Amino acid sequence: MTSPVGTRTLGRDGLTVSSLGLGCMGMSQMYGAADRQESIATIHRALDLGVTFLDTSDVYGEGHNEELVGEAIAGRRDEVQLATKFSLSHDGPGMTIDGRPENVRRCAEASLRRLAVDVIDLYYQHRVDPQVPIEDTVGAMAELVAEGKVRHLGLSEASAASIRRAVAVHPIAALQSEWSLWTRDLEGEVLGVAREHGIGIVPFSPLGRGFLTGAITSPDDFAEDDWRRTHPRFTGEAFAANLRLVEAVRDLAEQRDVTPGQLALAWVLAQGDDVVPIPGTKRRSYLEENVGAAAVELTADDLARLDAIAPPGVAVGGRYANSAYAYGDSPERVA
Repeated sequence: MTSPVGTRTLGRDGLTVSSLGLGCMGMSQMYGAADRQESIATIHRALDLGVTFLDTSDVYGEGHNEELVGEAIAGRRDEVQLATKFSLSHDGPGMTIDGRPENVRRCAEASLRRLAVDVIDLYYQHRVDPQVPIEDTVGAMAELVAEGKVRHLGLSEASAASIRRAVAVHPIAALQSEWSLWTRDLEGEVLGVAREHGIGIVPFSPLGRGFLTGAITSPDDFAEDDWRRTHPRFTGEAFAANLRLVEAVRDLAEQRDVTPGQLALAWVLAQGDDVVPIPGTKRRSYLEENVGAAAVELTADDLARLDAIAPPGVAVGGRYANSAYAYGDSPERVA
């Protein structure tokens, strides 16, 4: 297939990436079993199609995902815009956030080893530490830039206040947050603040964790080890209510002769030239379907209809079982 994927720029310092990225998390965790060879083949196919912005994290599969991505891009590093993250670690059934400066350096050096690269193109704080001033964390991240180990800095799921404080320390190229037809919280305040500071937007889960593809019609469609079985939006009455949203998207997609997933992804791409969604997949077939979304041009009428189908707040159920997990704030720095 001829790829319609072009490039977009994140931030004010010229980080040029493919207009569509690839989220690699599912190759190591969360969405059922993955096949290593198919995962690597998917990354190779992505690069062949011009999807060169790859997203991983040190917490995905406890380092497994970074090692997998590193193996896949060996010999093709110069084609890739490589993004990874730090600050999260598993603590029993939950997560620990660590934004201490010494942890920033320790995590970055470990990621460089696992990825088998000399420099990370975009390094995110995965979640804001509620115990550590963000100025301290970003200050340590900025030292990595000065040393040539990192090229650009990013934040993930940061609040508007955290963003303002972070950019006072060092330019931020990208904000990674959930944004899709069924998750539009970002538009309330955070989006405007990010754009005020020239920060690009990298939406994760732009397909509603796969729900907006229309492929999921029952909770029984999930594998036993798929975390969506316990997700607030995929259980009980919320599932049935959210399925009605998917059916409305499917109807419009049929009228446009595209798949529901392509329509949902095209909506995200249409939100601005500073927006680079990173749909995740571990299979070449889904990757190729996602790439097709870059060729879908939505009309003003299409966008108006989608806004009517999926206004902010339309989804039933929270984004996470723990609502404190998103849009984090750090404490004020004590003089």
